[in-house]
Amino acid sequence: MAEENVFDVLKERGLIAQTTHEEEIRELLGKEKVTFYIGFDPTADSLHVGHFLQMVVMKHMQDHGHRPIALIGGGTAYIGDPSGRTDMRQMMTKETIEHNAECFKKQLSCLVDFTDGKAIMVNNADWLLNLNYIDFIRDIGSQFSVNAMLTAECFKQRLEKGLSFLEFNYMPMQSYDFLMLNRKYGCKIELGGDDQWSNILGGIKLCHRKDNKQVYGMTFTLLTTSEGKKMGKTAKGALWLDANKCSPYDFYQYWVNVQDADVIKCLKLLTFIPMDEIREMEKWEGAELNKAKKILAYEVTKMVHGEDAANQVKNAAEAVFSGGGVSEDMPTTEIASIDGKGILDLLCEIGIVASKAEARRLIQQNGLSVNDEKITDVNLVLDKSYVGDNGMIVKKGKKVFHRVVLK
Repeated sequence: MAEENVFDVLKERGLIAQTTHEEEIRELLGKEKVTFYIGFDPTADSLHVGHFLQMVVMKHMQDHGHRPIALIGGGTAYIGDPSGRTDMRQMMTKETIEHNAECFKKQLSCLVDFTDGKAIMVNNADWLLNLNYIDFIRDIGSQFSVNAMLTAECFKQRLEKGLSFLEFNYMPMQSYDFLMLNRKYGCKIELGGDDQWSNILGGIKLCHRKDNKQVYGMTFTLLTTSEGKKMGKTAKGALWLDANKCSPYDFYQYWVNVQDADVIKCLKLLTFIPMDEIREMEKWEGAELNKAKKILAYEVTKMVHGEDAANQVKNAAEAVFSGGGVSEDMPTTEIASIDGKGILDLLCEIGIVASKAEARRLIQQNGLSVNDEKITDVNLVLDKSYVGDNGMIVKKGKKVFHRVVLK
């Protein structure tokens, strides 16, 4: 039996958004071990769930014998990618960028095997920071048409608010990365989120013009809800992979609470559960769909935080639902005093909502309980009588529980 082609696996799971040369890429991935790369700009000290989708693709590719290059944008992070942005990114120091790059390698290693050269991590600071600017714009800048760049989606969005010349350099620099990785490591494919399409095309054209090399590009589906909104936003901000920025319990709960319409898509995109099993789950309805959400939550949490943490939060979540909303492992916030604190302030402080306006709506829509009592008064002022031996149990909707204890 012929070996399975990873291109077919990615396509069947709905991971591929666009390709530059579909037939050639499929043939290439079927006949040889290909070196490919994905870039990660270290703009924070943790990857988030959008990056996790890219890590899953890297693992699919690696499991089929291909070699990933995780390119850390230690150089491009000095500029900032304008893609998907309405404003310019904050400038970062060299120390911050290097610290963030170290954090990324640790997180990427939870799915990608970097031992014995099976995958490599490279930092584009190695070639970008020592470039002579005049040489670069003569050699590389001359290959780019400003007219063509201005039609790229990443620049069109920014032109409305003002695009700095600094950011205008981003596309030639990212394209130069592909040229360097092709020269140094024989890298033939660049992968990235679908918002990277224009940058990927720039790199392919540059490799062709400078070295007469044929290279390829492929983008993946962005992680969005059935309504087209970006997934991974919580009341506390992004869904980070770092346990200190988003606890394993909150991470698990996010997936348990995805919309019914999104659970099968997430199982295909974010887990390695065989497609035959997922196709069976597609027939599930009602309570069975909740079971599918728990499977999704457990699988993704296990990959990011490890099996022990996944088991712990799964057991804690079940204890909360079956035990009247109390578990030692449930999300808990310690506060110095509760006397005289308004309910809206408390909800914002514990991060169960993003704003007072959201807290007010929650109460007005009968979505908030404290210690199993429905709260209807948006002006409620709390005191320590609300905090019992187990703390104060705040319940948002049917599924989100949070415990408040006094220091």
